[in-house]
Amino acid sequence: MVNILYEDNQIVVIVKPQNMPSAPDESGDEDALTFVKNYIKEKYNKPGEAYIGLVHRLDRPTGGVMVFARTSKAAARLSSQLQDGTMKKTYYAICNDCPKDKSGRLVNYLKKDSKENIVKIVSQGETNAKRAELEYKVLVRGETSLLEVNILTGRSHQIRVQLAGIGCPLVGDNKYGKDKTRASKKLGLWAGRLEFVHPVTKEKMVFVAPPELSSEPWKDFYIEKYFLR
Repeated sequence: MVNILYEDNQIVVIVKPQNMPSAPDESGDEDALTFVKNYIKEKYNKPGEAYIGLVHRLDRPTGGVMVFARTSKAAARLSSQLQDGTMKKTYYAICNDCPKDKSGRLVNYLKKDSKENIVKIVSQGETNAKRAELEYKVLVRGETSLLEVNILTGRSHQIRVQLAGIGCPLVGDNKYGKDKTRASKKLGLWAGRLEFVHPVTKEKMVFVAPPELSSEPWKDFYIEKYFLR
């Protein structure tokens, strides 16, 4: 079920459930973009198709906070914030094993393999390689560990690939996990916090939303305390 966190005449902020596409895809399953369009159309009795701008995406298995634009001006200004890094996205990741350092920065070059539908870490000079950078902080250390992750670039599958690259693949990851045949139904990755400047009022906006605390794999961690700060 999609939860509406906030709306005005410029933006809509939602919590996308895990395993829902961000936008229409070949699966034909209900997606977040279409949901928001239909929500606005029905609530305000708009004729025709409501304009909703897709500002950013979350991978299908990743749930969490997303912002959509209700006007082209808002879409352009939010996209600019995404590009210049003023829009900040904080993720919570449950991984197998744990990084050696309590906190750190990972920098890799990633390339998408369209045939296999995966992303690979490659050398800097390889054709179509894109720089990927993230910062992490270990919140709980163990055989499975909880990390707070801030992405500094927005690459496809970035967190999943980069953590797998240091031997700490996400729990439930059937693409980059250690044991793909035993992957859980839900990926241990959640976009829990989103910060940006309102495209018109210029007010700083901060939205937080925890995952379903009683569900796998989140129930083994007291994750709600990280949303009370």
